[in-house]
Amino acid sequence: MDLYIKSLRPIQLRLIAAIDRLGKLKLAADACGMTVPAASRMLSEIEGKLGVALFERDAKGMKPTPLGKVLGRHARKVVHDLDQLAQDFVAHHAGTAGLVRIGAVTGAALAAVIPSILQLKRKAPLLKVSLDVSSSSRLMWGLERGEYDFAICRLERGVSAGDFDISPARDEAVLLMVHSGHELAHRDHLLLAEVADYPWTMQEQGAPIRRAIEMAFRHEGAELPLNLIETASVVAIMALIRDSDVVAAVTQEVADLLLAPPFSADLVLLKTRHPIAIEPYHVLRPRDRSLSAGAEQMLALVKEFLTLPSVTKTDNTDPD
Repeated sequence: MDLYIKSLRPIQLRLIAAIDRLGKLKLAADACGMTVPAASRMLSEIEGKLGVALFERDAKGMKPTPLGKVLGRHARKVVHDLDQLAQDFVAHHAGTAGLVRIGAVTGAALAAVIPSILQLKRKAPLLKVSLDVSSSSRLMWGLERGEYDFAICRLERGVSAGDFDISPARDEAVLLMVHSGHELAHRDHLLLAEVADYPWTMQEQGAPIRRAIEMAFRHEGAELPLNLIETASVVAIMALIRDSDVVAAVTQEVADLLLAPPFSADLVLLKTRHPIAIEPYHVLRPRDRSLSAGAEQMLALVKEFLTLPSVTKTDNTDPD
């Protein structure tokens, strides 16, 4: 008996669960896509092999015996799990369920990843998405250790480019942002030397924005700012600009987020004489790992959004 119960086929368990739930053989047969004679033969075979009656027949239908209740209860659980298995398998295959893990620098997260997440979640609400916004060095470290399906960041020095499929993403510029009441807010043709004596906030030493700022100061022959607050947090940057004369080094995407509706923050970009260029970021995907259908769809959307223009494309430089 024990061996036979363990070998019951899914269709047999489905029939038992249906009879237990519906109480009538015809309704159960219809639910299982069977004819009534076929369902009757299958039930008789199961009861014969077990040597016990699972259901009592009367004029009102079929009522489970005590042993029928036991088998019916477990059959319902198995059928539910099988149905859930089918749904999950199909959803994962279609990319509408599962987990997608993404790493991105702030600019890429704002410009492409977050819009992609919102668009994909509209048609795949059960898809779980993990987004880590961090520095390129931290993202590369995580990507090499399998923490992300793909990442949008800068290729760090010393990393083997041959380990990744690399797609060009977007060039960036560093912009200088202050509150609208700042005394430099409406000045034109600003040289970096004129801005250096104010307090600054920028990323930590070695970060791409920090390197771009340092190169720009050297290019103009100006001394680097000494009054620094190091942070990559957009929230912290907003608070610092709001409450002081801090000059914030931000990317175009951060400026778009803060200056465009619905936020339309009371902030301005300084009009510098020369643009401050920053090395572009890329879409990096490990070559030795396959992506789920959901991750493939997310990656395609991210690449699509990266081809779109920036929201405001504010020009904060003056011609020479």
